[in-house]
Amino acid sequence: MIKMRDLEMTEGKKRDPLKLSDLKEVPESNLDPALKERIEELLCSKEVFLFMKGNPMAPQCGFSANVAGILAQERVDYGHFDILSDMDIRQGLKDYSNWPTFPQLFVKGELVGGNDVISELYSSGELSEILKG
Repeated sequence: MIKMRDLEMTEGKKRDPLKLSDLKEVPESNLDPALKERIEELLCSKEVFLFMKGNPMAPQCGFSANVAGILAQERVDYGHFDILSDMDIRQGLKDYSNWPTFPQLFVKGELVGGNDVISELYSSGELSEILKG
């Protein structure tokens, strides 16, 4: 559902920061355009972004704590947003990503998954590769 921009990187060159135009159009939904823009601005703020309950230092559920812990183990720089602080973002993100639960981890604007998916990818070693791009 969410566009992953062309991730090819020429050797030795840095990627440009994500821009709103890098993200795929979300299928027609009842998502308010202003809310969609807020979500996309958050996603563009960091290449790795976690929507979670609480924050990495004080997660408010075990699943969010687990994913934040995995990202800490991976030593990845990531943005985060406490979905408990904004019910519009909380509900809007479910529609935007077509994923009903939290946490939700995005890499380069693409939904990777929630706790179960991230845990499996971490256990298999695949998450490191996804995070490196």
